[in-house]
Amino acid sequence: MSVFRPALTIVAGFTALLGIATPAVFTQVVGAIMPSQAGGSLIERDGRIVGSALIGQNFTEARYFHPRPSATSAADPQDATKTVDAPYNAAAGAASQRGPTSEALIDAVRKRVAAEGPAPVPADAVTASGSGLDPDISPENAARQVARVAQARNLPQERIRALVAANTTAPLLGLLGVPRVNVLRLNLALDDAR
Repeated sequence: MSVFRPALTIVAGFTALLGIATPAVFTQVVGAIMPSQAGGSLIERDGRIVGSALIGQNFTEARYFHPRPSATSAADPQDATKTVDAPYNAAAGAASQRGPTSEALIDAVRKRVAAEGPAPVPADAVTASGSGLDPDISPENAARQVARVAQARNLPQERIRALVAANTTAPLLGLLGVPRVNVLRLNLALDDAR
C-alpha cells in the first residue's frame, strides 16, 4: 500500500498540472493574443454571425462561388439505419471512408466531372476534403466559376476576377501551404460588390 500512495499522488499532481492548469493557462494566453482565432474565426455581417472562416458552407445558387463537395452525412429521417447526404454538417465532419477503389467514390467523381464541363477540372472541384468541411477552394476552381457568377450577377468578369484575386491567400511565408480562396469571404465580398 505504501507504494501506491506516492504513485497516485504523482498521477493526480501531473493530471492537475498538465491536464487542467496548463490547458487553462494556454487558453487564456491564446485568447488574449489571438481573440478571433481562439473564438473560432467567426465572421460577422451587420452585427450577426454568418459563419466561420474555418468551416465551409453549402452555397448552391449560381450567383455564389461554390465550395468543394462535402462528404458529410446525417441519419436518414425515414430510416435511422441509413444515412443521407448533409453537406457541410459540422456535427458530422469526417471523411466518407471511401478508398480509391470504391465504386461509389469513382461514380460520384465521374458525375461531378461531367457536371463541371470541359477538362481540365481542378481536383478540389470534384473531390471532398478529409473533413468534408473545407472552407477553401483553389484559385483554379474559383477561376472556373467566374463566368457563371458574373452572368448570374450581371457583373463584368474582370470585376469578379479582381474579387477572386483580392480574396486569394498566398502560402504562409511564401512556402507553407498552397494558394487558396475562402469561399465565405469571397461570397461576402461579392454581396458588397456594385
